[in-house]
Amino acid sequence: MCGMSQQRPDRSSPRRPAARPDASMSLLTNVMDHSLDDGYAEAAERKAAAGVGGGLPRTLRAKLGLAAGLVLAAVVVTVGAAQARISAPTLAKEREELINRIQKGTDQADARQHRVDALRDSVDAMQREALRRHGGDKAELLALLAGSTQVTGPGVKLVVDDAKDAASGNGGGPRESNGFSDTGRVRDRDMQRVVNGLWQAGAEAISVNGQRLTSLSAIRAAGDAILVDNKPLVPPYTVLAVGDGQRLSTAFQDSVDGRYLHVLQENYGVRTRISAEGEVTLPPAPSLIVRTAKPQTGAAKADGADIGKGTS
Repeated sequence: MCGMSQQRPDRSSPRRPAARPDASMSLLTNVMDHSLDDGYAEAAERKAAAGVGGGLPRTLRAKLGLAAGLVLAAVVVTVGAAQARISAPTLAKEREELINRIQKGTDQADARQHRVDALRDSVDAMQREALRRHGGDKAELLALLAGSTQVTGPGVKLVVDDAKDAASGNGGGPRESNGFSDTGRVRDRDMQRVVNGLWQAGAEAISVNGQRLTSLSAIRAAGDAILVDNKPLVPPYTVLAVGDGQRLSTAFQDSVDGRYLHVLQENYGVRTRISAEGEVTLPPAPSLIVRTAKPQTGAAKADGADIGKGTS
């Protein structure tokens, strides 16, 4: 039995129109198509219908007002520029006068300082002469002990510096006292022990960072700063001492204060360096003041003889 071929039924759905590429971005498309809110658009249309809007003025009065405003602004700018140009030489002249006054004042201060130094040298010379007449050979020794003259001779150089990682803080170790803590910073009492140890070891004169020490000198602290006679010093602290160099160095290092400095070096990282020097120079102590005086049994004649009256 042969049958007739049947045509396969077409089950495909009817063709639909192609979708827009931005169909999935309806919100963004709406924002782009309606960038101006409807309310604002209506307000703009009403203003345009009423003849009110931006742009240049159309009436003659408005145009004249705009021109007057522009002219006024140009005048203000021009006047400001002219005043700035006129005042520039005046400011430069005032600045130059101020610089000249400062230089003149500096020169006057330098001249007065030179005069003060000259008068101080004259007074020192008269004091030495008076001491020579009344004290004989003891004048130089007295000047050395008082620190009133420059001293040059063999001695030692001791440099004391903070530890590399020194920091301020409040610890609880054996060096803590009145806020000082166990850190690698050099304290005022450390320098006191160093100086006292050098005196005890036989030093004849001592200076710290160029500051000559006398029997009236004080080593104190202000915060973390060390003061010598109320003058702040900064590390490293260079201590110069006049005396028998090698002997003085050995005596100091073997003393209690020398061992104390060694403990600071070993336990706290304080850096120290001591060396014997063939020659060191110490400046005189500044601003020595005579606080007391005693009458002598006699005063000197022109030839140096004692006549029974006078003071020193």
